[in-house]
Amino acid sequence: MRAPEVQPNAENATLEELRVAMDAAPNKRSYIRLNAIRSLLLGLPRATLCQQFCRTDRMVRLWIEMFNRGGIDALITKVRPGRRRTVKLERVRDLLVPVLENPATVGQGHWTAVKLHGYLKNQLQVEFGYSTTVRWLHELNFNLRVPQPWPERQNEEARRVFQEELQALCADPTVELWFGDESGIEGDPRPRRRWVQPGQPRTVPYLGDHLRQNVIGAVAPQSGELFTLIVEGVDTDVFQCFLDEMAKAVPKKEGLRQLLILDNASWHKSKHLNWHHFEPKFLPGYSPDFNPIERLWLRLKADWFWDYIARTPEALTERLCTALKSFLAQPDKTASICSIRK
Repeated sequence: MRAPEVQPNAENATLEELRVAMDAAPNKRSYIRLNAIRSLLLGLPRATLCQQFCRTDRMVRLWIEMFNRGGIDALITKVRPGRRRTVKLERVRDLLVPVLENPATVGQGHWTAVKLHGYLKNQLQVEFGYSTTVRWLHELNFNLRVPQPWPERQNEEARRVFQEELQALCADPTVELWFGDESGIEGDPRPRRRWVQPGQPRTVPYLGDHLRQNVIGAVAPQSGELFTLIVEGVDTDVFQCFLDEMAKAVPKKEGLRQLLILDNASWHKSKHLNWHHFEPKFLPGYSPDFNPIERLWLRLKADWFWDYIARTPEALTERLCTALKSFLAQPDKTASICSIRK
């Protein structure tokens, strides 16, 4: 005959005492134990509890026996003090911060945690594990992020002058600013990493065709107005077509200078372009951060294309149209994304 299941002794603690102890639990393990005992006292079947808490019946039985012997205190796991630090965090900070901000000073192009581990061991002349290096990085508030390429050939004086001009134009009620740019949309993004089990192939199936669509657009950051044209490629003729269509969609407004600000692509500077009623103005070289529509393209790709695989060129075009219409229908959202930064 099977022995009856061990049940928690309700005389050892009330439900309210268990709830208070859960709120004050020093760690996750203690909280789970206290929550399990309280759930059992509330009538939750032990089999159901094992499923919900992802614990074995043997483990739950052990918790019950601990509670019956020592009450709430027996369920609380004491925090171990750990080994005493042999290196002060301030010393690590003094070594890490300069070389992370400028890796070239010690002959590095970029840092990985493995490289930093070797560098710190060499500088500190102390033996410690790789996990310690990672913990130090987190304690110093460093996070692993994908870096954004940044051009070194910027003319800081030209950027400063342009920014001053831009702020004056924003404050001028007789000026309507438009920012234009092109972007390419990939229809078959390749994942750089994939979860696999040992021994499984790391291949990623794809169609074999490189699907790509291009879009030319212009945005008025102050109003959120947006005009776009989907094209297969961009050259002077295609850009002229864009200007022609934009002139129809955005008519001339009496008393307003309508400026179209663009980067220095060769087709933007062709002498044969007809700008209609728009007045062109160009960004300083290597300054995509001054163009608000760049943020719109980033948002478009993040929201609609980062995990999307198009099976046909038509499917890619249809999804791009749907994505662009979503921004056209929400000018307030577009204005928020493309607001001009001071």
